[in-house]
Amino acid sequence: MNKERSRKYKTRVSEAIATPRLQDALHKFGDAFVVSRQNAFAGLDFEELRTEIAAMKDDVRQNRQSYLAEFIGKAEASGARVHLARTAAEANDYIADLAAARGVKLAVKSKSMASEEIHLNKALEKAGVRALETDLGEWIIQLAGQRPSHMVMPAIHMFKEEVAELFSKVTGQTEAPEIGHLVKVARAQLRQGYLDADMGISGANIAVAETGGIALVTNEGNARLVSTLPKIHVVLVGIEKLVPTLEDAAKVIRVLPKNATGQLLTSYVTWIRGAVPCGEEEKELHIVLLDNGRSALAESPHCQDALRCIRCGACANVCPVYQTVGGHVFGHIYIGAIGIILTAFFHGLDAAAEIVRACIGCRSCVAVCPSKIDLESIILHLRETVGDEEGIGVGKTLVFKKVMRNRKLFHSLIRAASLLQKPVTRGERTIRHLPMFFSSLTEWRTLPAIAARPLRDAFDAIPQKVEKPRYRVALFGGCANDFLYPELGVDLVRVMNHLGVEVYYPQKQNCCGIPAIYSGDKETAVELAEQNVSAMLEENPDFVLTTCPTCSMALQRDFVDHLRDNPVWAEKAERLSAITMDASKFIVDVLDGAAAFAGKGEPLKVTYHDSCHLKRGAGVWEQPRALLAGSGSELVEMAHADRCCGFGGSYSFTSHPEIARSILADKLKDIEGSGAACVAMDCPGCMMQIRGGLEKSGAPVRAAHTISLLAETLD
Repeated sequence: MNKERSRKYKTRVSEAIATPRLQDALHKFGDAFVVSRQNAFAGLDFEELRTEIAAMKDDVRQNRQSYLAEFIGKAEASGARVHLARTAAEANDYIADLAAARGVKLAVKSKSMASEEIHLNKALEKAGVRALETDLGEWIIQLAGQRPSHMVMPAIHMFKEEVAELFSKVTGQTEAPEIGHLVKVARAQLRQGYLDADMGISGANIAVAETGGIALVTNEGNARLVSTLPKIHVVLVGIEKLVPTLEDAAKVIRVLPKNATGQLLTSYVTWIRGAVPCGEEEKELHIVLLDNGRSALAESPHCQDALRCIRCGACANVCPVYQTVGGHVFGHIYIGAIGIILTAFFHGLDAAAEIVRACIGCRSCVAVCPSKIDLESIILHLRETVGDEEGIGVGKTLVFKKVMRNRKLFHSLIRAASLLQKPVTRGERTIRHLPMFFSSLTEWRTLPAIAARPLRDAFDAIPQKVEKPRYRVALFGGCANDFLYPELGVDLVRVMNHLGVEVYYPQKQNCCGIPAIYSGDKETAVELAEQNVSAMLEENPDFVLTTCPTCSMALQRDFVDHLRDNPVWAEKAERLSAITMDASKFIVDVLDGAAAFAGKGEPLKVTYHDSCHLKRGAGVWEQPRALLAGSGSELVEMAHADRCCGFGGSYSFTSHPEIARSILADKLKDIEGSGAACVAMDCPGCMMQIRGGLEKSGAPVRAAHTISLLAETLD
């Protein structure tokens, strides 16, 4: 690990968190975006739309050479000059050399993140060309000497007072910090630039193979001025922007504004094919098709789906990490989840090494991606790659490779820790303060103590009286249920027995491997997958139940992925995946058991927190609510019920505790705002985070697992 790089990154994180105005601005935008986006897609089948786009973009990736050739041929036939640039340097050289040959002194620019990617402005400056950004946001950050903090809204991190100060330096007079006024100032300052410019440089949202034309999707008229007024128009466009037909282009345009800004349609959709006439002047159109790592990305079996991206920026809009630290921390040139991947391939793994660890794995980005990219899975692969290149640290290497793989040693050490913790627990089940350099971990939350007797040791003593069981199920406890919350396992047995189901606990099960895979150690994750597949299938259960959605994802998804190429284990992993189910889903969907608890609970006001991996991983969110409401509780929805709580396993302990703390503060505010006396959830990790935060803040709200609340109705 590069210690100096890591130190600078952590400094940027701390500075961002210490800027509450930044977080306030990003939260307000994010909240408004969710509502606007939902309204924009009303009456449409988003899943169908994004499935179509994903299939189309996959076709382009697989047949990119033929589509490139078709586009180049059609574009040149229409009068354009096309250059395929393999690298950023080649693209810069072509544009700078063209400017020098034509005597260009001023170039106006619009709509081009690709130019930020290749640092085109610096190349033009070296060639004696002044580049003037004309997108309002881009012009603002150009004046500020910054880089974009968002792909669609590059100056989203800045406030109108800051913009007014920048504009005042340009105009030489004090400009009022009023948005309408500032827009007028920008218009007045930029208008002459279009008339004076010798070259216009734009990007493109779409390049259509069947026509050789491009499309620009904008909210300002500047792109039309940039592409028409100067005698030379240069289009810089990544080769991934190719689509086969105009019909395919329409699919992208139908989704892009809705998913980017929550608009039904943007103000302008501009189609350009050939040089756009401009009075009597002879016009030149140059199209620079940029590769710069895109072909390498297309060949990556683990990461190639990222080429489906249509650059809507929605993955940042819903990201709790982005809303906490902003794009100047959670990005390089491109930001957010997709930015991590693009940075690795366009700018090198070193530039992505810190931000690849910043992802908390909440899968919010996956849920809103209009191209159906499993961004989290790709980021996990890159984290593994970084781990291979730089190592995961001596401590984690020891824990994962030497301890966790050895189940007996691992569990013996946890049992020993339950004895060693007594000076800090003082006989309680909660750790309120940790000593010395561990103290920061309990400044903002309490932590659960390790149970004196884990679930695996107590399980056989749990009474079960099911004469003719409907099913015999195995419980995959996971580390938290087993060693922190064994009472949750007891509650599950009681609930299942009440529904006529017998439960047993396979003693050879081990950690699900998620901590290892999230730390970049896939080798350990594969070893643990084999151990658990063998353990859970040994007695041929009807179903395997979990009380932890992260474990659910491991058994249902990750084990299959880890073992798919192993002829000994692949079929077994698929079989385990098919019978694994979250406990709430099992009760409702398999047992039809919601009615068994009807009216039995106390009339408690309960709100529900959607655990990230339960809703966006396992697709479960309705079933727990049905169980809670059906049991007699008054269910009230909190704001942002499916927003991450900030736990993320080791994320909140060793990777990014500052970010986790800030995200938790948002969640606690929403819980308290609901007015509920209890917050229910179906994840022990979330319970650890949320209960700890509530206890530390002194809030009179109980945090409990849905299964435990159901068990209480049986008393």
